[in-house]
Amino acid sequence: MRSYTTLSEIQSDIHSGKLSCVQLVNNYLNNISEQLELNALLEVFSEEAIARAAEIDQRIASGQAGSLAGLVIAIKDNICYKGHRVSASSKILEGFESLYTATALQRLLDEDVIVIGRANCDEFAMGASTENSAYGPSRNAQDPSRVPGGSSGGSAVAVQAHLCHAALGSDTGGSIRQPAAFTGTFGLRPTYAHVSRYGLIAYASSFDQIGPITHSAEDAKRIMDVMSGPDDLDATASRTEVDYSKDYPKGEKYTIAFVKDFIEHERLKPEIRDRFLALEKKLIAEGHKVTWVDFPYSDYVVPNYYLLTTAEASSNLSRFAGMLYGHRSDEAQDIESTIVKSRVEGFGEEVQRRIMLGTFVLSAGYYDAYYAKAQKVRRLVKEHNDKVLSEADFIMLPMTPHEAFKFGANEDPIAMYLEDIFCMQASLGGLPAISVPIQPGASGMPLGAQIVSKAFTESQLLDFATEIHGLSQNLL
Repeated sequence: MRSYTTLSEIQSDIHSGKLSCVQLVNNYLNNISEQLELNALLEVFSEEAIARAAEIDQRIASGQAGSLAGLVIAIKDNICYKGHRVSASSKILEGFESLYTATALQRLLDEDVIVIGRANCDEFAMGASTENSAYGPSRNAQDPSRVPGGSSGGSAVAVQAHLCHAALGSDTGGSIRQPAAFTGTFGLRPTYAHVSRYGLIAYASSFDQIGPITHSAEDAKRIMDVMSGPDDLDATASRTEVDYSKDYPKGEKYTIAFVKDFIEHERLKPEIRDRFLALEKKLIAEGHKVTWVDFPYSDYVVPNYYLLTTAEASSNLSRFAGMLYGHRSDEAQDIESTIVKSRVEGFGEEVQRRIMLGTFVLSAGYYDAYYAKAQKVRRLVKEHNDKVLSEADFIMLPMTPHEAFKFGANEDPIAMYLEDIFCMQASLGGLPAISVPIQPGASGMPLGAQIVSKAFTESQLLDFATEIHGLSQNLL
């Protein structure tokens, strides 16, 4: 069976009789069975997916199918699906079955999406390589000796290896965009509050967003059209409308701000810098205007992000205490030992590290010195982004400092945290950002360019991402 790039191609073949949803699901199941070593999916819903595909085939035949009929997806293991296990790839939730479905996922199901499985991730979405999963790392399908990125690494690999057509991930500080760059896929972080967080296991509530990983910007647009919008079950979900049906003219000319501090950053691999310089020439040749802007907070975004997110994590993860649900230690003897031993046994090393850091940041005597000051820096980043985007349509910067690295290459936690250095500008500002595949590096491994836009301009951002993808395939 052919490898499809867009849902439109799938639906065209279904309506012409060349393909059925059952055949499509069986093809993905065969791909999954042949690539188990990638460890992309923690659980495969084989029988359920085939049965649902048969139902959707009947609805298509009767003309009653939803707008996303034919779309087969995987969901990150921190997105709740009623009657299915969800663990955030942590031992502390091993065997736990969700009692409800996340709003974002339910909206997709209502339009006849088929869920084929539960994707591996870094434990509680804390990591940049999927090496922190309690169930072993996922592997990059192009080179299994390399990481797929994280924390949504399993979701990205599932799309990369055609184990499904698209996947849902979550992005706190780059967890959709970075693995998309490492796997040659499109990964969209929506504007904060544009997609309901109801049913997403929280890491850092003021940052987390569910978003799609796809083979095309077109499919990301269709998924977002269904998935986003206000939700009475999430008080933080915005009521701002985004018209995804609007297509921006192909001849539209934009002003694009290249971030000098990141494109010239010492950690950036020279071949990626060369691609941006070549892309600048192509954009100008196409009639766009390119300006170079400074980002004065480049040295502060990573520590600032980790101060804020670990503080929120220490609060959010306090619910996992071995008392009401999840793992409970067999050695527990009283309330204190139940909490301590259950957490020691259930949480991995990286999660424990971040909980301790967040607890310290929020402790008496340190709150004002660290957490409160970090919130002020976050405000400065937002104001700077808003100022740049008042004069430009888009901000462009690298997605990652280099291509996917080998397993074990970043054993130092600080070195791993710096993998996210180019992701934080959008995350701290709550802005939409997408990773777009560009011409691979000398190693042949995928690379990504990052585009950031104004809040709630995802439709325009995704259309421009398609143009950038076309321009950036033969830069050098």
